Amino acid sequence: MTSKTKGKFWDHGRLERNVSLLGIASLIVVAIGGIVEIAPLFWIDNTIEKVDGMRPYTPLELAGRNIYIREGCYNCHSQMIRPFRDETERYGHYSLAAESMYDHPFQWGSKRTGPDLARVGGKYSDEWHVQHLKDPRAVVPESIMPGYAFLAERELKPGDMSRDLTALSNVGVPYSKDDIASANDDLKAQADPDADAKDLIKRYPKAQARDFDGDPGKLTEMDALVAYLQMLGTLVDVESARPQEVDR
Repeated sequence: MTSKTKGKFWDHGRLERNVSLLGIASLIVVAIGGIVEIAPLFWIDNTIEKVDGMRPYTPLELAGRNIYIREGCYNCHSQMIRPFRDETERYGHYSLAAESMYDHPFQWGSKRTGPDLARVGGKYSDEWHVQHLKDPRAVVPESIMPGYAFLAERELKPGDMSRDLTALSNVGVPYSKDDIASANDDLKAQADPDADAKDLIKRYPKAQARDFDGDPGKLTEMDALVAYLQMLGTLVDVESARPQEVDR
């Protein structure tokens, strides 16, 4: 250390020995970093880049999601595929932020006792899901998942789904007035193979309308949960969402 720098404020030795100066300097650095990261957010409308295909849940899918949360499925199954080779080769394309934009709360999860479910939709048949939920070891011998056979016997009683859609619309989910007014009818129509679901599918593109639990005579919690699982990961064309490669 030269005599020219000795004693100056930016002298590291003095700064590190003086708790007050070190605290003030740390506060200034953290404040600058915070401003740099937070300030730009006030000048943009949305931090999530929208992708084609994303839509809100249908009332039946939403009812199934509520059952999924109620039964604690998120404790063992995540819904977030990270951009690592070992994950994408096993589960599919990595998850996009936009795919969770209508989730309140999101289901990213924190552990995987079971496989990730972000792209489980269409991977198995309805019959497979029903059997797996009734008796997991009948289709996956090493499974430690408990059985949920009661879902096939329990009548679906979600309450007034228009209230659910209204609450979600209040936090930004783009349900229209028609969606809210038709919520309870839409829920029944999606699981009724004899119902006319054209209007439902028009308002909810790629919605799957059919009997899901194998018993068209009644609407059960199994119908709702399978409808939700069969939708996961099917809305977005992930290949078209990939970053475009630049020709060199």
